Amino acid sequence: MTVEEAGAAAVATWRGRTLHFCSIGCRSIFESAPEQYDRAAALPVGLERLEELAGNMWCTWDRGARALFTMLDASPRGGSEVSPFRLVRTIPAARLEAVARDPVFRTCYRQVLAEFDAEMGSSGKAACHAEAGRGGGLVAYFSAEFGVHNSLPVYAGGLGVLAGDVTKEASDLGLPMIGVGFMYPQGYLRQRMSADGWQEEVVESLERGLAPIRPACTESGQPCVVRLDLPGRAVSVAVWVVRVGRVPLYLMDTDLAANAATDRTLSARLYGGDQETRLRQEIVLGIGGVRLLRALGIAPRVWHANEGHAAFIMVERLRELIDAGVPLERALDQARASTVFTTHTPVAAGHDVFPFWLIERYLGVYWPTLGLDRDRFLALGVHTGGQDRPFNMSALGIRLSGVRSAVSQRHAEVSRKMWAPLLPALPAPAQSIVAITNGVHVPTWVAEELDELYRRYLGEGWGARHDDPDVWAHVDHIPDEELWDTHRRLKARLMARLRDRARQRWKEHRDSTRALTAGALLAPEALTLGFARRFATYKRASLLLHDPERLRRLLTDERRPVQIIFAGKAHPADEPAKRVLQKVYRAAMAPAYEGRVAFVEDYDMGVARLLVQGVDVWVNTPEPPLEASGTSGMKAALNGIPNLSVPDGWWLEGYDGTNGWVVGMGGEAEAGPARDAADAEALYRCLEAEVVPLFHDRDVAGIPTRWIAMMKRSIETVTPRFSARRMLKQYVTEMYLPAGAARCA
Repeated sequence: MTVEEAGAAAVATWRGRTLHFCSIGCRSIFESAPEQYDRAAALPVGLERLEELAGNMWCTWDRGARALFTMLDASPRGGSEVSPFRLVRTIPAARLEAVARDPVFRTCYRQVLAEFDAEMGSSGKAACHAEAGRGGGLVAYFSAEFGVHNSLPVYAGGLGVLAGDVTKEASDLGLPMIGVGFMYPQGYLRQRMSADGWQEEVVESLERGLAPIRPACTESGQPCVVRLDLPGRAVSVAVWVVRVGRVPLYLMDTDLAANAATDRTLSARLYGGDQETRLRQEIVLGIGGVRLLRALGIAPRVWHANEGHAAFIMVERLRELIDAGVPLERALDQARASTVFTTHTPVAAGHDVFPFWLIERYLGVYWPTLGLDRDRFLALGVHTGGQDRPFNMSALGIRLSGVRSAVSQRHAEVSRKMWAPLLPALPAPAQSIVAITNGVHVPTWVAEELDELYRRYLGEGWGARHDDPDVWAHVDHIPDEELWDTHRRLKARLMARLRDRARQRWKEHRDSTRALTAGALLAPEALTLGFARRFATYKRASLLLHDPERLRRLLTDERRPVQIIFAGKAHPADEPAKRVLQKVYRAAMAPAYEGRVAFVEDYDMGVARLLVQGVDVWVNTPEPPLEASGTSGMKAALNGIPNLSVPDGWWLEGYDGTNGWVVGMGGEAEAGPARDAADAEALYRCLEAEVVPLFHDRDVAGIPTRWIAMMKRSIETVTPRFSARRMLKQYVTEMYLPAGAARCA
């Protein structure tokens, strides 16, 4: 089917302009949903807009909407792990007819729909964000990954989850923003562990007809397709749109029949393929991303590149200005002025670099359109030294942005040193890297049970003011027994889900050892440590295993038992990280630990929510100063879970002596076995002398009052300071407003 024949367009209104979505029932070049999944016309009377509601990711973080789809699902799984859109498209018709007759469900549906309409139609929700939008100031946020919900697996880890939290918070606040990324039909990876603990990557393609995506259309109603020139051929890029509340997220996809086979799989997987594939992806993200916005008639005022993967947006915008007749130096100033850039890691492997010959192959015909020769173009991506250095995408982002940020105060200090050779050469005042510490989207990560508790004791409007420290000064009003009972219920839910997973592992493999590693023997009364994040060697997941005998004594103490839950994925190409993961998995298999170590396979956002709501302590042991920020500990803290961490990343700012623990050496100590041994010793000593005794110290009613005091301090001190709301307000005042004003000048 041709582009011209590809279906009718449905029209929606967004922030005063028209958005076009291709009808999902048609078979277009986007290979959209098969007709058997198109249920909108067959929904029962009174529930006609159920699919529309399920098709907006808002329903995954709004409390009432989550409750509605949990009622519809009626399965033990329920809650945050449900994909509302998949549910609506696959649920039996008899179940839909039954809920349509249920007055409780219909009342809830009407209430949620009214809230949805009010939310999508409101404007100017916060004064400072209305100011950010003056003059139609739109922010285009580019990222290689977006973690909005586990039902849309186009994210790998913290970078993507942060991007998802940014877009959700922008919707909540009314900040005019759009997102641009990739539609990865094979996602990142599904993780399965072999019998000996080696990570195996399972490819599982996204069933697009069951995902909350639509082909994006131009204002003429035609499917949006942009074209790029790669060596020897043109590549067509289709565009999908995901509705993240009031923020449209545009995802690019090269899986089109018009493309060569190698190009059709270009956007198949996140961080997949070789170095050349990675470069081609980043050309599509940056250059193609700018072109898709032009094709859709969208003119951002501010361009935000989330890490170096998106840095080519800057060179494409430079090309546009030069093509319009703007002289090179002036074009550089103009493009730089409206561009912001965020760097996320001091780890060298986290910054994409490409050899000059590869850059020449793919961009050699492109840089003359910028008015640059080979040497001057390549110099834009050089970090230090001369022509023998590789082309560094983060260096490109820093050179061609007017405002740039790091993701914590410590990370900003490290980044200024790391990128010092570039900064003096930049035009004033663009010579610094500001610190805007990461934050998390509170409605996504707070447990529903705690939300209810907060409503009762902090006020019904706590959610609208959750970045206000005064709101959290009332946490002490929550009775100890109620907070403890709520935490115990969340912990019991976590244990129940892990037992379900263990049972599933046994059914799949008929192997009791695999079931035990999944947490079948974990006990609700034991102090439960949580360690869940991407597996990379610098994160030192095996530090807790440093002294096996000491750990065994700690775990198997009959009076004061302890247990550990691990989760996380290693990058498919990171063999050292896979070996660390194997060591952790084998510890979960070890009889000496009596089933008190568990490893949860296939870590995703759904598993993350269970863990940050249900463990007792959140453990973080990276090698300082390589943890730029981290966010999982923030999510745990707002659920009343104290952090036990080395002094790095966000915890350097969050720790106050009453809300958790700091262990180990700071950033100045030399990395290596001696440091690991010292940090492991400090970790064991803290657990033995402070954490374990405090947790198991109970009053006559069986309530750990001193532990609950720390839980309350964790909630009070972390939630307002490390929320995505606070972070996004900082983005507005320290990045977006200056960039927007510079564009106007």
